[in-house]
Amino acid sequence: MDAESLRYYCLHKKGATEDLPFGDDALVLKVAGKMFALIKIGAEAPWINLKCDPALALELRRKHPTVTPGYHMNKIHWNTVELDGSLPDDKILEMVDYSYDLVVKGLKKSDQEWVKSL
Repeated sequence: MDAESLRYYCLHKKGATEDLPFGDDALVLKVAGKMFALIKIGAEAPWINLKCDPALALELRRKHPTVTPGYHMNKIHWNTVELDGSLPDDKILEMVDYSYDLVVKGLKKSDQEWVKSL
């Protein structure tokens, strides 16, 4: 899966927005102002950072060599996934969905209701 396809997928999540707070090569995707993904774009080897439950994060890292502790993130709660084609697209999208859902569940009730209303 390429970075642009991932960007498109992420932006079609309810309430998703994008920003470039860390420079032109690091696309941050948020819901209600909270980050659920960071896509490294314009690199030879693009990757995505995704939020994850700590136990599941460790399991994914054990099972998939292209899933590593989150680059420049809290390594307990974030994974970096290399977009080199070795991981099936549906698995990557499943991890995006999980990250998004995890962030939405952590939002204030009013923000959760706002997301649900979209």
